[in-house]
Amino acid sequence: MQKTWLEVGKVNKQTAGKTKFQLAVKDILRDRYLYLLAVPGILYFLIFKYVPMGGILIAFQDYSPYQGFLHSKWVGLENFERFFLGSEFWNLFRNTMMISLLNLVFFFPVPIIVSLLLNEVRNMKFKTMIQSIVYLPHFFSWVIIAGMTFLLFSRTGGVINNVVAMMGFEKIDFLTNPNYFWIMLTLQSIWKEAGWGTVIFLAAIAGTDPALYEASKMDGANRLHQMWYVTLPSIRNVVITLLILRLGQVMDVGFEQVYLMTSSAVSSVSDVFETYVFRMGVKNGQFSFTTAVGLFKSVVALILVVSTNWLAKKFGEDGLY
Repeated sequence: MQKTWLEVGKVNKQTAGKTKFQLAVKDILRDRYLYLLAVPGILYFLIFKYVPMGGILIAFQDYSPYQGFLHSKWVGLENFERFFLGSEFWNLFRNTMMISLLNLVFFFPVPIIVSLLLNEVRNMKFKTMIQSIVYLPHFFSWVIIAGMTFLLFSRTGGVINNVVAMMGFEKIDFLTNPNYFWIMLTLQSIWKEAGWGTVIFLAAIAGTDPALYEASKMDGANRLHQMWYVTLPSIRNVVITLLILRLGQVMDVGFEQVYLMTSSAVSSVSDVFETYVFRMGVKNGQFSFTTAVGLFKSVVALILVVSTNWLAKKFGEDGLY
């Protein structure tokens, strides 16, 4: 008796599925040592990134460590209502967004500019020396950076203010004037991380086809034209990818840096979501409330990454996925 076309299709699907599974197993066995090398990274993300996500539940509870997840009282969106309707929300939102915006506008382009300039250096010894100098601050902790900032900009004994006083001008309150706080944070970030950020861009520039530079020379392009019309378009996808990732960190402005630079004089402009979570969660023990704050940050970051990636693909770029 002949099989119907439905039965034949079902058999073919089962065979194809079995074949795909066998191919997957074969690939895993073939590359077993590579997968073995990936095991520590996989375990790291499972243990420290995915498993803790179960703790999101307490954002909807009046969590008590003594009662645990299962027996704590459910309060629904009460913690979110308290956060959004609280008097501190808009101040936290403003401070966080302004610091992130300044970093995005002034800090993000600096590694690109430094990479383009380093790429134009032809003396390899000089280039290596400059690279080492701009990389070095990355390895300093924020404690050291904050200490150096106080030594340089403190009103009493700071090197900069001593020079200002010697020139006959009045000393400037760099560290206690709220008008300077965001600028100081941005300058710190640029000095510490701009050099390290050039690593990815220099690697991307190194992958540019030399034939493009030769063709541009034949067309009469000078070094500036080559930088603008050859080098920059070659690393455009890398720039867009890092920009998308950067937008995903808009709500994270760096707890250590802000916390170390904060004082009572600048608290109105220094209090951000991360310091607020530390103060309310760790110091005051309001775990459910601060988990709701953290969940809000994560949702905003997810929306920004997805929407920015969609826009990038809409304009013909590769995006993240």
